[in-house]
Amino acid sequence: MATPTIPDKFLPVLTEKKAFAHLATIMPDGTPQVTPVWFFYKDGKFVVNTARGRVKDRNMSKNAKVALSITDPDNPYAHIAVRGKVVRATEEGASAGIDAMAKKYLGQDKYPFARPGEVRVIYEIQPTSVSAMG
Repeated sequence: MATPTIPDKFLPVLTEKKAFAHLATIMPDGTPQVTPVWFFYKDGKFVVNTARGRVKDRNMSKNAKVALSITDPDNPYAHIAVRGKVVRATEEGASAGIDAMAKKYLGQDKYPFARPGEVRVIYEIQPTSVSAMG
């Protein structure tokens, strides 16, 4: 049964491993759009970071309903599916945030894929429903 609580056995996947999340957002015409993203799990929320103007940014700015699918990188049969809503979006600290994600995922101090003039934004996602398997 779905609950808004992350099962304890999945916390290491979310906080210690280099697991990717597949973020589903809703396009203006109502169709889903899915993108693999880096994330942090902090204080019961998922934190993703993107650049202004990207599809996921535009979608989350207009519709707070999202979903995340996360597979344990060490066990592809263990995964969690999260439905949630964006509860905060901010540009404050977003450049430092993407650098922290680059450290986690790439072992690099600076995000190496930044483009000139790019404005970063942080989205915080509050789970409303979580189901887990494995």
